[in-house]
Amino acid sequence: MTREDRGHYAKKHPADHKANTKIAEAVRRLASNGEIPCAVAFKISHDLKTSPAKIGITADLLEIPVVKCQLGLFGYSPKKTIIKPAKVVSQALEDSIRDSMVGGRISCKATWDIAKRLDIGKMDVSSACEALKIKIVSCQLGAF
Repeated sequence: MTREDRGHYAKKHPADHKANTKIAEAVRRLASNGEIPCAVAFKISHDLKTSPAKIGITADLLEIPVVKCQLGLFGYSPKKTIIKPAKVVSQALEDSIRDSMVGGRISCKATWDIAKRLDIGKMDVSSACEALKIKIVSCQLGAF
């Protein structure tokens, strides 16, 4: 989304798309200051046993932005991102990232899977991607 679209998240979806009542209730209840942190959105997904994408769509339809990306990519004030390129990337991490790439990019989900498999932080993976100049795409919540 562009800056001009900020606050018009519902426009990303068909006009007839309606929010699931149960998900909407949880998103509204757990949003803070009109925003919902990525980690909270994932907790709702887990608790309601539904996909992160459905949580993201519902947040969009409610015009509640997702903030504080767990990869450090967006939603932080005053700067958009907090992630910095890693100074050193282990060969095992680089190989895992490169093996997971599709079309020269890596998905958000793949970075999470790598973090879990290598028992490292999610931001460690995104930091390595920054150092390797590999773009992370396809946010599981649909934010990017």
